[in-house]
Amino acid sequence: MEFFWYIVAALGAGIGTGLAGLSAATVMVPILIVLCPSFSGETGAYQATAIALASDILGSAVTTYTYAKHRNIDLKRGWIMLTCILAMCTVGSYVAFIVGNVVLGGFTLFLTFFIGIRFLVKPDTSRKNQAAKGEALDFKGILISLFFGLTIGFGTGFVGTGGGMMMLIVFTAFLGMELKTAVGTSTFIMTFTALIASASHIFIHPAIVLEKWDVMLLCIVIATASSLVSARFANRVKNRTVGLVTGAVLTVLGGAMLILNYWSFLSQYPLFVNILRNLGIFLAYVIPCVLILLPIRFLTKIPSFIFRKFLHVVAFSCITIMTLTARDWLSAALTAVFIAVVLYPILRLFEKEPWYANLFVQKNPGEIRKSLLMLFFMFAAVISVAWGIFGKPYIAAAAILMWGFGDAAAALVGIPHGKHKVHLKGTDGRKSWEGSAAMLAVCLISGFFVLLFGHKMMASTALVSAVVGALLGTATELFTPSEYDTVTVPTVIAAALLILEAIIA
Repeated sequence: MEFFWYIVAALGAGIGTGLAGLSAATVMVPILIVLCPSFSGETGAYQATAIALASDILGSAVTTYTYAKHRNIDLKRGWIMLTCILAMCTVGSYVAFIVGNVVLGGFTLFLTFFIGIRFLVKPDTSRKNQAAKGEALDFKGILISLFFGLTIGFGTGFVGTGGGMMMLIVFTAFLGMELKTAVGTSTFIMTFTALIASASHIFIHPAIVLEKWDVMLLCIVIATASSLVSARFANRVKNRTVGLVTGAVLTVLGGAMLILNYWSFLSQYPLFVNILRNLGIFLAYVIPCVLILLPIRFLTKIPSFIFRKFLHVVAFSCITIMTLTARDWLSAALTAVFIAVVLYPILRLFEKEPWYANLFVQKNPGEIRKSLLMLFFMFAAVISVAWGIFGKPYIAAAAILMWGFGDAAAALVGIPHGKHKVHLKGTDGRKSWEGSAAMLAVCLISGFFVLLFGHKMMASTALVSAVVGALLGTATELFTPSEYDTVTVPTVIAAALLILEAIIA
């Protein structure tokens, strides 16, 4: 199993290097020291750092070559940083060996997480007044280069990061380089710093080569190949896209590694453990669905409204599954709130990307993120009332699934085949009898199966409850404006099922 994590670590390291000049250790060290038992000893983090540095050598070299082909290297503004970093990385390597795992491992984990957050907040690190390529440093630039060069050089040896991310920030935010030029320059420097720091680590602790030569070789090969591929990709896309992708990967990776590293402490809190478990169930369902839907969206000519409803089905069904498998109502409700709070800013960041409009179908700007926010808060409310107050988790699950699947059926049937519009007083005249009939049928079937199998209710009781809930839900959808039916329909269905439960009981 450890070799699987070696491959994952090397792939992540190579992709990070090619995309944004990340040092291999930024990705590789957290994975090795947390998920691989053979790196848990007294010098485990030090060995992981040495392997990451060795992987950085060729990975940074091929990345530099790719960026150099696109003329994205500026050594006139980076030579001082290069000199200082080379001078200090050996000192940092020796101090790291003395300090050991606790400081080294913890610092790397937090660094990964906060660098990811930084890139999500500001994916394009360049400033408005960028320096021209080859422009000489002024006095302020020299002082900045000296200060950061010395500190990054020490950090290169101490943490084993190669300094790539820190150099990237300095080059873009302080020295005015364009993002891709900063990446190319930093990977050029990293090629040499990684070589020196790796040699220093091995010289100080030769057992790295003797004990872990196979791991080192595997990581070097995979990291180098993935660096080359990702560097070619990075030179063909916009800076903002590179920054967002890098930030998302590092934030998720850093957060996951921090949780695993401090699990002995965090596991003492049952609510945290249950929320984490719910998120795992949620992701285990959502990720395969996304991997299926993305090719469908971009490789087929599927109508936009159909794809939109596919997304609705995934959203409603994943929460239904999570609710039925959750251990308590509070963790289930808080999981829904957490998902909403995390998704909203992420979607807002990606709204500016050109592919966003092609992936999602928005009736107006910001409609997707606002709908998801309302949707998941509605999930939390239904779960809190039906399960938290009345102790009926299966009713919360039934109400959510009946509305989600019913709404999708109404659109999938009503839009292409809805020839007979509903003109009853209080309706908007856009909905059709065909769509409403489809919603009624799917609502009924969904509710029946959830009540029958989710609660093992008697078939006759489940059928009566599903029929009443489906009728009231369909009627509510007919008379509710489309922007509010996400709230009204599941509320009415849940209320109807709760009342019937009380009457039947």
